[in-house]
This record gives sequence, structure tokens and C-alpha cells, in this order.
Amino acid sequence: MAVAFGYSRLPALRIKGRQLARVVVVASALLAGQAAALAPEHEARRLMLAIEESVAAENWGEASEYLNRLQLLDAEKPDDYNYYRGRVMLQSSHLNEAQAALEAYVTKAGTEGSHYQSALKLITGIERERKEKALVTQVGNDTKIAVIEPASDQRTASLRKLYLADSDNEALVLHLNSLLGVAGWRQDQAVVRLDRPADVEYRLSSGDNVISIQEIRRGSPGSVTRKTLQIPVFGVNPQVEWGCEPAVATCWIYDPRDGSRLIQLSLNRSQVEEIAQTLGKLIRNLQAPSDS
Repeated sequence: MAVAFGYSRLPALRIKGRQLARVVVVASALLAGQAAALAPEHEARRLMLAIEESVAAENWGEASEYLNRLQLLDAEKPDDYNYYRGRVMLQSSHLNEAQAALEAYVTKAGTEGSHYQSALKLITGIERERKEKALVTQVGNDTKIAVIEPASDQRTASLRKLYLADSDNEALVLHLNSLLGVAGWRQDQAVVRLDRPADVEYRLSSGDNVISIQEIRRGSPGSVTRKTLQIPVFGVNPQVEWGCEPAVATCWIYDPRDGSRLIQLSLNRSQVEEIAQTLGKLIRNLQAPSDS
């Protein structure tokens, strides 16, 4: 019985041996393929050609996949990369990302870029689409829209106690200015000293129906430029959008009226998100003053 059992295992061992040999052959082939991979500069060009073909065929999912692979590649990106990224982002209705990519293409490629005029037209189209969305929001202002509350009543009450404010709106303004004070944009992101003012910073105040935003920009020779913008709150969507662009170490708060860039901040997503949520709560309160 024992002898018969021992002999019955021999075919199984031979099969396993052949399977192991095949695994080794496949692994060797894969390693050889990796060793023969294109150098980064050639792989970047190959992916760029694949992106161009995918966009021409309107295969947007495939184009997005190739773009992501090219973005992760440790090689200099061709000028056209930002143009096609803008096209793909626009197709997905990511207007902010699309505009940022197209503007980057125009800046880098200049008037000699093969897609220069097309990029400018696309940027104009994005601007028009934002305005149309803003008009739809304003026209439908009488209709109540279900929105996610950006800051709960309990949160606002806590802020009111924290800042010893007389009203919810005063507490929200004080909190916004506190957040903006540490989120200012700096040209040099390597060393951030809070005892030195940011290159771009903001101060906010509110009236009965208006939010005033003062922008302070500091130049290299010590010059300071101040600009104030007023936003009437009626007809404005209280869901304030925001976004970040790691390539330029910048986050943006977008104007709730038309989606254009409003506030330029440092690259800190959690801070920018809280600023956008708090600003949305302030807009909502000012639209319904009886609740404040």
C-alpha cells in the first residue's frame, strides 16, 4: 500500500515540475520585456501619439488612461500634453481643470503652438458655459434646491462662542479671516514663516446683502496692490466650488456667480475646503437673514 502510494505521486511531481518550468519561462519573458522597455523620453512620445489617436477617435476613456500614464512618467512632458489634457477634462465637464490645463498649454507653447488658436477658443467656450450655468442658477432662484449644508448649526454656534461674536454672520466672517490669514499664497513654498505676510492674501467683510473681499498682492520691490471685490449674495449658489493645481502649488476658491477664479491660496486642501464651506454658509445666512 505504501509502495503503491509512493509510485502514484511521480506523475503529479512531473506535472508540477513542468508547470514550474513554464512559470519560470513566463517570468523570464516578462523581465526581458521590462529590461527592453523604452527610455522615458521615447515612452513619453509613444504615449503622446496614443493620446492624439484616442482623442481623434473620440475614445475619451482610453485617452484619459494614456494621459494618466504619461503624467506619472518621469520625463519632460511635450507641450501638447496640457492641450489634450484640457480636451479630456472638458469632455468630462471638469471645467476648472480643463481651463487650467489649456491655459498652461497657451503659456508654455505660445503663439507658435500648433493648437494655440484652438486652445484659446476652448477657453472662451468654458467661460461661456460658466456664464450659462450662472444664469440658470439665478433664473431658478425662486425654486428651493436641496443642498448639502456646508456647516451645521452646531458648528456655527461653536464658532460664535469661540470668537465671542454677537451673531452667526460675525462669527463666520471672523473664522474666514482667521483661515485666510494662514492660507495665503506664497511664491516660495519651501519655507513658510507665519511672521511674514504672504505674497497674496485676503480680508473679508459682509454687509446686509453683500460680501466684500479685499485682495492684497505684494510685489518684489516691496510694492503692495489692493483690490476690493463685492459679491451680492442674492441669486448666488451657496455651494462654493474649490480646486487645487499641484503643478503650480496653488488652490483656488471659485466665484459662486460664474465659476471664475476668485481667491488664490496655498496648496492645502483641508484648509481650502473649510474656507469654501464657511464662505458657503455665510452666503446662505445672508440670503436668509432671519435665520442668523
